[in-house]
Amino acid sequence: MESIAEQPLGVQDHESTLHESVGDTMKRDLRMIGLKLFHVLCPHGKGPTALRDWDLWGPLLFCSTLSLILTSAVGTSGSQGAVFSLVFLVIFVGSVGVTLNAKLVGAKASFFQCLCVLGYCVFPLVIAALVIWILPKDTPGLYVITIALSAAGLFWATWATVPFFGSMVDSSRKPLVVYPVFLFYIFLAILVMGAAPSPDATNPTIPTP
Repeated sequence: MESIAEQPLGVQDHESTLHESVGDTMKRDLRMIGLKLFHVLCPHGKGPTALRDWDLWGPLLFCSTLSLILTSAVGTSGSQGAVFSLVFLVIFVGSVGVTLNAKLVGAKASFFQCLCVLGYCVFPLVIAALVIWILPKDTPGLYVITIALSAAGLFWATWATVPFFGSMVDSSRKPLVVYPVFLFYIFLAILVMGAAPSPDATNPTIPTP
C-alpha cells in the first residue's frame, strides 16, 4: 500500500483537466494541499521535492486564515479591517522579500516555488494562533503559554522550510538563505502572540513588533 509521503501530488501523465468537473477539481486541489501539509508537518524524505510542485491555493488559504484569526482577536474595536490588511500585507511583502533574497544568492528554484513553500510553512503558526485565540482569559500562565506556543510555531515553521531552502544553494551560502526565513517567521510569531485574550481589557490588541 502506497504511503502518503510517496503519493504523487499533481495530475499524472499531463492529463487534461479542461473537461474535469468542478467537484473533481476541488478534490484534486484539496488532496494536493493535504499532501503538502503532510510534508510541512513531517519535513523529511521527499518533502523538498514534493514542495517544488508549487501552487498558491494553500498559501492563500493559510495566510487568510491567520489574518482572520488575528482580526478576530481585536474584537469589535473598529480596526478589524486594518488588522486584516496589515497581517496579509506583512505576509505577502515578507514572503516576496525572502524569495528575492534567495534568488539573489543563487537559489535553484523558481519564484513561485519559494512563495509556495513559505506560504505552506505558515501553517504551524496558524495552529499556534488558533490555540492561543481560543484560550480563556483566566487561563493560568496565559502569557507563558502564549509565548511557548508562538515559539513552537516559529521553530516548526523554520524547521519545515530549511530542508527546501537549504537544498537550493551551496552549503557555504545556506546561512544567507535560512537567516531571512527565520527573521520572517519571528515577525509572524510576534503577531501571533496578539491572538491572546487580554485579562485586563475587553478587546485584545495586536502587539507592534
